[in-house]
Amino acid sequence: MAKTVKKGSTAVLVGTKKGAFLFHSPDRGRWSRIGPYFEGTPVYHVMLDPRDGRTAYAGATSEHWGPTVHRARIGGDFARAKEAPKFPEGANLAVTRIWHIEPGHPDEDGTLYVGVEPAGLFRSDDRGDHWRSFDALNLHPSRGGWRPGNGGLCLHSVLVDPRDARHLLVGISAVGAWETRDAGATWTPENRGVRADFLPEKYPETGQCVHKLAWDAAADGSVFQQNHCGMYYRGAGGGRWTEVSAGLPSTFGFPIAAHPHRRKTAYIVPLVGDFNRVPPKGQLAVWRTGNAGRTWRRLTRGLPGPGAYMGVLREGLAVDRGDPVGVYAGTNTGELYGSRDEGESWRTIAAHLPPILSVSAGEVR
Repeated sequence: MAKTVKKGSTAVLVGTKKGAFLFHSPDRGRWSRIGPYFEGTPVYHVMLDPRDGRTAYAGATSEHWGPTVHRARIGGDFARAKEAPKFPEGANLAVTRIWHIEPGHPDEDGTLYVGVEPAGLFRSDDRGDHWRSFDALNLHPSRGGWRPGNGGLCLHSVLVDPRDARHLLVGISAVGAWETRDAGATWTPENRGVRADFLPEKYPETGQCVHKLAWDAAADGSVFQQNHCGMYYRGAGGGRWTEVSAGLPSTFGFPIAAHPHRRKTAYIVPLVGDFNRVPPKGQLAVWRTGNAGRTWRRLTRGLPGPGAYMGVLREGLAVDRGDPVGVYAGTNTGELYGSRDEGESWRTIAAHLPPILSVSAGEVR
């Protein structure tokens, strides 16, 4: 299946319930497809490592091999890593799904993180061949009280601070956001100000159902959060989260993608609610803020509706680093939409794919 993908092309990598696909374009207008890879196998995340612009990683859940990490030169065939992430012996925990693969700090070539189900975080320093468990988090004394969200007990968001490789922030459904500033030796729950409407105590220390986290492009530690119960923003100083749901059609949604260059700017896809996970009024819409959620703008030009009743899952929204920025959304009904003008207008890149689980984008180098 190996094919050449030209340097300078934009690559959009798509994980689905039945394999992975690579779309590439020299101008973000004309797209070519490679794949499927991992035919018939769920791929919850596939991404291009931005540190070299050539290496792709995928997390596939094979009935034969189980959940494993694979890597490939962009456009080439994937090879399975030497070993899969595993909890320590005696933990009575077994990895069932790889939810997210995150490249390490730009200065740490070869370092990867993965978030898995049941909730756990692992690190590799040899491009995925060997893994170590963050036991201080994975075996935290509070783990007995961790409860799954509707999609399972999964660690799905991993943020590595570009200023400090020792600073990580992760999101777990339905446990909340956790943070380390000492490379994983200790972890603290960071959920102050975040509601949990489904619990008797609305503002507990843990138990919030965080859906996705994204660093603000300001690179000062500011973070966006899409939660089961609202949109939130936490400033550079850390601490308490501020709800920024005002102006949105609902407080519920899954994905969030931060603009890579413009501070306080992010994209989300609201849904009616946990009881009806479809776009409000049957119109698929991406919403954008340029001021950390104080105001929001609805973007629909070229997107389906009314009469569109699909959803976008937590990994289903991505941005590239172009100028203007490209934005990409994949639906659970198998459509991939792209915008090359920061979300102002959209076109269909692909249709009739299997249900899309993840979308990521990058520049081939």
